[in-house]
Amino acid sequence: MERVSQVIGESSAFLDVLERASRAAGLDRPVLVIGERGTGKELVAERLHRLSSRWDQPLVIMNCAALPETLIEAELFGHEAGAFTGATKARAGRFEEADGGTLFLDELGTLSMAAQERLLRVVEYGEVSRIGSSRPINVDVRIVAATNVHLPDEVGKGTFRADLLDRLSFEVVTLPPLRARGEDVMVLANHFARRMAAEIGYEEWPGFGPNAVDMLTSYSWPGNVRELRNVVERAVYRWEREGPVDEIQIDPFASPYRPENRAAEDAPGDAGGTPQEDPETVTLSEPGAYDFKERVARFERRLLTQAMADHRYNQRATAEALGLSYDQLRHALRKHDLL
Repeated sequence: MERVSQVIGESSAFLDVLERASRAAGLDRPVLVIGERGTGKELVAERLHRLSSRWDQPLVIMNCAALPETLIEAELFGHEAGAFTGATKARAGRFEEADGGTLFLDELGTLSMAAQERLLRVVEYGEVSRIGSSRPINVDVRIVAATNVHLPDEVGKGTFRADLLDRLSFEVVTLPPLRARGEDVMVLANHFARRMAAEIGYEEWPGFGPNAVDMLTSYSWPGNVRELRNVVERAVYRWEREGPVDEIQIDPFASPYRPENRAAEDAPGDAGGTPQEDPETVTLSEPGAYDFKERVARFERRLLTQAMADHRYNQRATAEALGLSYDQLRHALRKHDLL
């Protein structure tokens, strides 16, 4: 999949963050980018680099969660030949590769305490030592780091160094989740749809139909922009090229064969189905027969799950069918951990 590097959005929450990042770009200081998965932390890191005085120098990206703990330090700081099993020749680390430019450390919160200690030395003294060598190497690197965990909490747990957090948090840029950027949903959706239509070879993009718009704008997008892009591209890919795109599948794993979606099939008296307890019938001889709250909660969860599936996960349509307001439905979904 082609990498999308544009920073797209018109909401005030998003524009405020871009303005903050732009102001921080001109200062040669570390920046922490905080945000949920899929909010575009790497794109903001690129913006910080491109708008800085280091724009024509390397931007080196490293995902700290992508490597086992035993290799993280070797990747960051390099190693000499023979430093450990498999190190047949010397290798420069990411800091040396980024010398003069910017090093983006994604998933910073996953670094081990040992790697944090070595990182602190680089931040304080501007020098690294390859594993297996005692000779320091001077580097001039600006650090931009990102995480989706609350690092002050990790400091309290003893899993992140307080002194390192102090050094790296000169500026903290917190990206809003997509659910806080309501006016950006359709801007992004149309952008991704046009790109996908062009990739497939469609000559025109007819836009989204009212059902699709309602589904896209009423969903909470826990996976943020990345999830939105997947949903939109899947819809365009499946489009029959007749009229606007109006068929949206939020959850690609949704299936009528999953147990929670078989209420009608498994109803009492259905041929081939196992008779199920009528939620309004209580068999007093069974354990927990008088657990009123548990029984009601179980019925509510089944009803919500079936109603959402029947209305193709369109929350507004589901709320109307259940006689609830949109906010009441979302409260119920959160209550039963369905949102």
